[in-house]
Amino acid sequence: MENPVTETVLQPAQAIQAELQRLAGDIVARSEVPPLLVGIRTHGVPLAQRLAAEIAAAGRQAPKVGAIDITLYRDDLAGRSLPQVHGSDIPFDLEGRRVVLVDDVLFTGRTVRAALTVLADYGRPRRVELCALVDRGLRELPICADYTGWKIKTTDEQKIRVQIGEKPADSDRVVLID
Repeated sequence: MENPVTETVLQPAQAIQAELQRLAGDIVARSEVPPLLVGIRTHGVPLAQRLAAEIAAAGRQAPKVGAIDITLYRDDLAGRSLPQVHGSDIPFDLEGRRVVLVDDVLFTGRTVRAALTVLADYGRPRRVELCALVDRGLRELPICADYTGWKIKTTDEQKIRVQIGEKPADSDRVVLID
């Protein structure tokens, strides 16, 4: 008999909104130069858009937002069916700029490694920073976020799902899946 899947809401919509406001403040406080926000597809993109909106709502210049697709740069594609590629969209020059990579969950570090490789194909930023709404720990690569919402310790078997859209909604949540 299979064990049933248990889902526990760890952070509701209101907490996510407050945390995005704090993260946006931390990002702008680091430098007077507006950053470029680049979301890692798929869940990092709406987070990057929300952070840009929070920065603008605080009276600062809204950062430009781009998206990168790491599908073809992943190191775990062996044995999987044909990957679905969504494409990258970087409508600005990265050369010499401050870039903040944005993702929903930081886990092994392999997604970020792939994202850095994709970013290098688009230019050479002056500085790359990382923002993750949730840090699960359990790193396999020496990568750490500059901006983190919550550090949530999990096991390898557990999952964290971030449900978030481009605009604040009551359905936004961080869920632990056992």
